Amino acid sequence: MSRQAEETGVEWAWRLAEAELGQSLPRRWSHSQGVARAAASLAKVVNDDADLLTSAAVLHDVGYAPRLASTGFHPLDGARFLRDVHHANDRLVRLVANHSFALLEAEQRGLRQVLEAEFPLLEDQLLVDALVWCDMTTTPDGERTNAEDRVAEIVGRYGEDSLVGRFIRRASPAIFAAVSRVEEARAAAQPR
Repeated sequence: MSRQAEETGVEWAWRLAEAELGQSLPRRWSHSQGVARAAASLAKVVNDDADLLTSAAVLHDVGYAPRLASTGFHPLDGARFLRDVHHANDRLVRLVANHSFALLEAEQRGLRQVLEAEFPLLEDQLLVDALVWCDMTTTPDGERTNAEDRVAEIVGRYGEDSLVGRFIRRASPAIFAAVSRVEEARAAAQPR
């Protein structure tokens, strides 16, 4: 039996993300690990999709790996790598491609039609929101934070007038709304 056949999807995702990010981008790898830990904490919220969410969380930034960066837009590069090289699950690939309102950034990059055509957004709003919550409540170093501080950190790191700065400011109302919906779902999932 092959190693991949023995692994769960989550184990495979962790191994792949570490192989692509661990050495080349250690801070991005720390962030991805923190995002995956956040995803694991939502298991009771997303139920049967817990492993899918955790796999998407650990892989969401794999497209930053220098050897994978063909368009320079990490959601698209990562999703293409997962689809074309690893023949990954379609829902996983679409989550990675569309994480944290990537369509809005794709629009600014002139790639929205490409992203939409190749990787349509999942219709499962809770799952999409859950990945936003995981990403936008985790610092670059993998620690927990709140969405407001995370958005401010991104703007500060890239600059207000940069493409990413403009995108994140435009996306911030949608980010905050998604985070709020997940917080409500987390509260509802708590035992009473």
